[in-house]
Amino acid sequence: MNFELAIQRLCDAGVKFVVIGGWAAIFHGSAHVTNDLDICYSRDRENLGKLATALAPYHPRPREFPDDLPFVWDAATLANGTVFTLTTDLGIIDLLAEVSGIGTYDEAYAASVEVDAFGRRLRALDLRALIQAKKAAGRRKDLLTLPELEGLLEAEQNE
Repeated sequence: MNFELAIQRLCDAGVKFVVIGGWAAIFHGSAHVTNDLDICYSRDRENLGKLATALAPYHPRPREFPDDLPFVWDAATLANGTVFTLTTDLGIIDLLAEVSGIGTYDEAYAASVEVDAFGRRLRALDLRALIQAKKAAGRRKDLLTLPELEGLLEAEQNE
């Protein structure tokens, strides 16, 4: 898994995205380990082209998609969907047009902070929004991270 390179490529291509999952938590100091990169992306036409181009060299395919079934990775494919759970040469990358409990890319962007990571500046959900999204998703693995995230938020507020 090379999420460092994935984030660098997305940033270098000018893709409009917000890191929303486990990596957002890590950027805020979480000790949580994640095996995927979750991002919320802008669905404007130009951004879809940049996103498709940035990931194309890493052979994205839907997870658990049969190998013998053709799959075309391009801006048109991105325009025709809103959630893409991908396997790539860089690792597992999940692309979401909306974040549970937050909303679209514009709303995720408004609820994000700028972070320095992997030699780049990018956006990640702030702790409040991350907690809200994890609660809204309601998955067991998300709910298990809430005490740590709430502790990080409390520590941040006391600084």
